[in-house]
Amino acid sequence: MHHTSLIAILVAGFGLAFIFGALAQRLRLSPLVGYLVAGIIAGPFTPGFVGDPTLAPQLAEIGVILLMFGVGLHFSLRDLLEVRWIAVPGAILQILFVSLLGWGLARWFGWDNGAGLVFGLALSVASTVVVLRALEERRLLESSRGRIAVGWLIVEDLVMVLVLVLLPAMAGMFKGDGGDRGEVLTALVKTLFKVGGFIAVMLLVGRRVVPWILERVAGTGSRELFTLCILAIALGFAFGSAELFGVSFALGAFFAGLLLNESEFSHEAATETLPLRDAFAVLFFVSVGMLFNPMILVERPLEVLATFAIVVFGNGVAAWTVARLWGRSGATALLLGISLSQIGEFSFILAGLGVQLRVLPTAGQDLILAGALLSITFNPLLMAWLDRRTATEARLTQEEADRAAPIPPDIRDHVLLVGYGRVGRELARVLHDHGVPLVVIDGEDHLIARARADGLPAIRGNAVNEGVLREAVPERAHMALLAIPNALEAGEIIATLRKLNPALSIVARGHSDAEVKHLLEHGADATVMAERELAHSFAEMVMATPPYRGERHLPPAT
Repeated sequence: MHHTSLIAILVAGFGLAFIFGALAQRLRLSPLVGYLVAGIIAGPFTPGFVGDPTLAPQLAEIGVILLMFGVGLHFSLRDLLEVRWIAVPGAILQILFVSLLGWGLARWFGWDNGAGLVFGLALSVASTVVVLRALEERRLLESSRGRIAVGWLIVEDLVMVLVLVLLPAMAGMFKGDGGDRGEVLTALVKTLFKVGGFIAVMLLVGRRVVPWILERVAGTGSRELFTLCILAIALGFAFGSAELFGVSFALGAFFAGLLLNESEFSHEAATETLPLRDAFAVLFFVSVGMLFNPMILVERPLEVLATFAIVVFGNGVAAWTVARLWGRSGATALLLGISLSQIGEFSFILAGLGVQLRVLPTAGQDLILAGALLSITFNPLLMAWLDRRTATEARLTQEEADRAAPIPPDIRDHVLLVGYGRVGRELARVLHDHGVPLVVIDGEDHLIARARADGLPAIRGNAVNEGVLREAVPERAHMALLAIPNALEAGEIIATLRKLNPALSIVARGHSDAEVKHLLEHGADATVMAERELAHSFAEMVMATPPYRGERHLPPAT
């Protein structure tokens, strides 16, 4: 049965992750909690199905590669520079403060300095996934507070990438068997030299080669080849960086994403690989949960509580204090303090590497996983408290309100356009040229930026969210056009629009008779099937040619 172990762990991993992720979502918790619980159930420390302990880490490694590829793909130096005066020193000070607290707690446990350093660093970096989802739900990603939080996360991620690269070189010194300081320094310089060489090769060669390859592959018109090319670049760079330069898979994948980010095909690359990245990210969290021994909650409750306190209060107080010292408002400081008071994916990666290098004891990894589980579970409760607290105050300053909802206050009889991809943009151009007022809604940053560059008021967010739709004032709109290709999502949007404005005329886009039926059942007044309209256009062109149009269609002789 060994040949079925991979299939078994994939089926169990996805199945349990779906069940417990959905349950966590139902309980208004982060789905990450459900994925981790799924891993605990499939792990060796609980009865029932046990996943293959040799395959799970390999799947987790692929998850790490794709997670880091996604970080690089969305890394924006421009966004970081805008908030660098608070994000850079703030993130570094927070990491130093929490790492010191973690080191002190580890020393109290009786661990050595190396274990204390790794333990403290793992407690100091927030989960990018959790923070971004919380900000998006509250429509704060485009506000000044949201940009500071995102910039803060980028700095934390970069620091952790550097730590992951340097930790193997420092492991011998931490364990006390790394020779004299000269040897350690030599190893450190050699590692930095390798990393420098790797970065130089990636920037000088990769910057030219990767766009050239993508352009040629995109020219074939094959989505399958394009997707395979992206995955080959991500996995190939990660593997090559480890084999040729001795750096981590994480750094190689990060630079692969960074290089793709500079390509004109970066947004297509992100779209094409997103499902696979999400899937393996889920398996990553499941595999991490498999490493967690829940008995530590019973055997070491005080240590778990102390770890949890450092994660929540250490990170929260540090972020709040830095924000206030840098002259930010109390609302900004609270948002930063609460959103950053949890740990996630980088903590798991660092803990796993520490155990692998025998710098961190297994109990340290268990405590980090326990701290992550508890903090990710507790964080939505803190955010809900913040929502209630700010409900009686001005939720946004005027500047933030303009950014979050850049809609003319007197707009009415406008067309609400959901989706600004190729179809939506062409549709908007035609309507705009005819003087039709428009409000665009889309969930992608680059599409919103493109709409605003085209002179259109645009709202970033998922139109399934009623709060996002309300910002487009549908009660004063004349018509809604849904240009998104997902009929199931469009059906939910139509139902919400019908509730907000029963008299609104709604036209949606479908790709099959079943999708058209679904959209009409959910309240659409009309649908457009792209394939059918294209066939009619081709047929009209054919019928307009001389062999078929007949003499009666010919212009009169002169």
